[in-house]
Amino acid sequence: MPAPDLAAVRSFENLEFLARQLVDGFITGLHQSPYHGFSVEFSEHRLYNPGDSTRHIDWKVFARTDKLFVKRYEEETNLRAHLLIDVSPSMYYPAPDHAKLTFSVVAAAALATLLTRQRDAVGLVTFADRVELQTPVRSTTTHRHAVLLALQRLLERPAAPAGPRRGTDVAGVIHTIAQQIPKRSLVILFSDMLGRDAAGQAAALAALQHLRHQHHEVLLFHVLDRSTEANFDFAERPYIFEDVETGQEIKLQPSQIREQYRAAMATFEQDLALRCGQLKIDFVPVDVREPFEKVLYAYLVKRGKVR
Repeated sequence: MPAPDLAAVRSFENLEFLARQLVDGFITGLHQSPYHGFSVEFSEHRLYNPGDSTRHIDWKVFARTDKLFVKRYEEETNLRAHLLIDVSPSMYYPAPDHAKLTFSVVAAAALATLLTRQRDAVGLVTFADRVELQTPVRSTTTHRHAVLLALQRLLERPAAPAGPRRGTDVAGVIHTIAQQIPKRSLVILFSDMLGRDAAGQAAALAALQHLRHQHHEVLLFHVLDRSTEANFDFAERPYIFEDVETGQEIKLQPSQIREQYRAAMATFEQDLALRCGQLKIDFVPVDVREPFEKVLYAYLVKRGKVR
């Protein structure tokens, strides 16, 4: 897959069609499909247990192996996935294509398409300092249309919502979600994890730990515009840098702080990755200028672990 043209993506009026094209292209590019149940009625077998209905026994397998195996159908193996998208002001960086949010929305649309193709249930949550939108978790085609329509509307926002500047309450939202999810699920989070002090960062990680304590699997896509946000690659001239979540401004030339900034960001990312590893959370750094396939591959790997 080529690197995404996020400006063109924002002008595309049919996100559902775009997501389907991304998924079809991705699947075509795989050497061997990792999906069970796409062209067969059932997904796999398991050993027969006393009490199981005999109508699901695979008698052809019994004839070959002299052992009783039961067909394990899709509804027995499907996932319940919750897509969480951070829509705080920092996710609208950089303008004019709002790259981090645009990338996250399109990637989430592709994942929703993959999930429902496999008869998995998917729900969408968008949040900043509070939950903005939360859908049910369902696997129907009608529900997928509703999720993709909600993502389309998010993509069409001209900028961060007007009003007082808002931060990001990853911790509060995740604690809320953890309390609401009744069954073991896969939680997929798109966020830059920025805009928090050390205490806020610790609280966000504690919330992720809450999910793991509830036996949910977690996949964190750490979304950055790596050129500027990690490498601080700005032309050498005076700038006024503004914190989009607090409004605080500072005037300087990039060379004045570039090395210190890079070191601080490297430490931040290393600490975040280390803590996620300790919590058995899949941490995937994502550059919004990279192809979407990195997100789709990470999902397939995680799905394999969950199933």
